[in-house]
Amino acid sequence: MHTILIVDDAPENLLLLSELLLPHYRVRAANSGRRALQIAAGVPRPDLVLLDVMMPDMDGYAVLARLRADPGTADIPVIFVTALDDSADEERGLALGAADYISKPIRPAIVLARVKTHLDFKLARDWLQDRNAVLEAEVARRLKENLLIQDTSIRALAHLAEIRDPETGDHLRRTQGYVRTLATQLRDHPRFAESLTESNIQTLVKSAPLHDIGKVGIPDHILLKPGKLTPEEWEIMKTHSRLGRDAIEQAERDAEQPIEFLRMAKDIAHYHHEKWDGSGYPEGLAGEAIPIPARLMALADVFDALIARRAYKAPMPFERAVAIIREGRDAHFDPAVVDAFLVRLDEFARIARSHADGETDDFDAREPLAGAAPACFGRARSTAHTRVIR
Repeated sequence: MHTILIVDDAPENLLLLSELLLPHYRVRAANSGRRALQIAAGVPRPDLVLLDVMMPDMDGYAVLARLRADPGTADIPVIFVTALDDSADEERGLALGAADYISKPIRPAIVLARVKTHLDFKLARDWLQDRNAVLEAEVARRLKENLLIQDTSIRALAHLAEIRDPETGDHLRRTQGYVRTLATQLRDHPRFAESLTESNIQTLVKSAPLHDIGKVGIPDHILLKPGKLTPEEWEIMKTHSRLGRDAIEQAERDAEQPIEFLRMAKDIAHYHHEKWDGSGYPEGLAGEAIPIPARLMALADVFDALIARRAYKAPMPFERAVAIIREGRDAHFDPAVVDAFLVRLDEFARIARSHADGETDDFDAREPLAGAAPACFGRARSTAHTRVIR
């Protein structure tokens, strides 16, 4: 049964309206605005309020304003019942949010009809709100399910590369963490702020594990070769970036609509071996022409390859790897990305330890002294190291 709150400072009006409504509704009465607000905020909440305008201390307009200001009572329909019959008074009440306006002396049939109309309207509105809540919950559930399917598909695709190259598994997890760290550090940088929004960072992190998906197309005798690659083998190895791009591009065509994480994954797979000075592959892009996600992955990939054991190399101590990254500033890597790396060295060390594959050397996370890399890691030596990272 619906609950009606009657608010009037005149006892005879409270009695009249109560007798009229009691056969049909649960009725509560208040003889002042303050008492009305207390009842409206209590349990059960009224489904509708019949409110007098002219009352001492707090008039009906003030009561209505307080009801609308409280989220718990803002949606309760209010009908003014008043002796004021000037159109300006009616307009004022409706402007404040009153649902209707009934003039005194009241006519019972009109009161009952208006009350029923607004209760039916409230019932329909509440049903729609409940329905919308159900639909929003279903949309959220399906979105969560789709994201789970998406994440699972990404992991499955990335696992293909991991199956071909057992070293890739922990590498994917570490580089994903490194990329997240760099993006978080750079999101307020003037050159990166527009691209590294929170949403784009999430997409970037999700896309990162696909950076080496193209390696599934590299023959085992090259991919797993323990020694140095021949020039011919190196040219074949370098094709993994285009193979990855082509695979993801095909997935984009199959999707038949733009999917941001595939676009970003394609950029990462295709361009993460480009270098800031234009000496990288496959396109020889330089500077700002290299997509930002690929710039971040370039550093993450090289750093992890340096400190990890590979079939063709021993792991490098942490400080020596940092020195090589530092030396690559403005040559191999975007200077701002290197600066972000140096600020977050402790986090890089933590990620490396938490996803250690058992094949990395023990290292400490102390930042190397400022200045050039050690003499034994001059430019020629640094370039050699980064060139053999596959």
